[in-house]
Amino acid sequence: MFISFEGIEGCGKTTQVHRLVCRLEALGVPVLSTREPGGTPVGREIRSILLDVRNQHLSPLAELFLYAADRAQHMEEVIRPALANGTWVLCDRFIDATTVYQGYCRRLDMRLIHLLNRTATGGALPDITFLLDCPVDIGLRRAIHRNKTQDMEGQDRFEQEQKQFHESVREGYLRLSTREKDRFVVIDATRDEKAMEADIYEHIRPLLEPAKQ
Repeated sequence: MFISFEGIEGCGKTTQVHRLVCRLEALGVPVLSTREPGGTPVGREIRSILLDVRNQHLSPLAELFLYAADRAQHMEEVIRPALANGTWVLCDRFIDATTVYQGYCRRLDMRLIHLLNRTATGGALPDITFLLDCPVDIGLRRAIHRNKTQDMEGQDRFEQEQKQFHESVREGYLRLSTREKDRFVVIDATRDEKAMEADIYEHIRPLLEPAKQ
């Protein structure tokens, strides 16, 4: 089972990935959590470039190719082997992030984005994508607090974008979720962590073996 988590900055993706991993491990389900960018050693180097606030000059096209490179290595080294081994994979961002950030928001050619996504993944798609949706003001407030408390300042290039950019990110995700209703599950991310966790788990429960439900 391949599950991705998407949403604006500060929506709570990383927390919910961790919470679901803990639930699945407690049930004896083999599970791997990973993220994009940065799910491999090469990817961590790419992530540091993409998130570094000093790289404000990075062109949208260069940004797109860096994400594609990260994803190709991620699929080859982590995601594909885990799935082949019967392990559940939970991924903090995947191809939809590229479609939204570099497509809807940076306004790069969607045909190129789809081509790069298909090439990097071999056409793989998550079985379920949880979109954690909340207003931009809430997400940015959480993200700024997280960056300060976790000593992540300087790795917040996206948080420093204009508010309208983040509004466009949210709108792009909601448009995708409407277009791909069979894959997307929209979660109200204005609620507390436990409420979101319970909601996500209710969508996961039917996918578990009866003995583990």
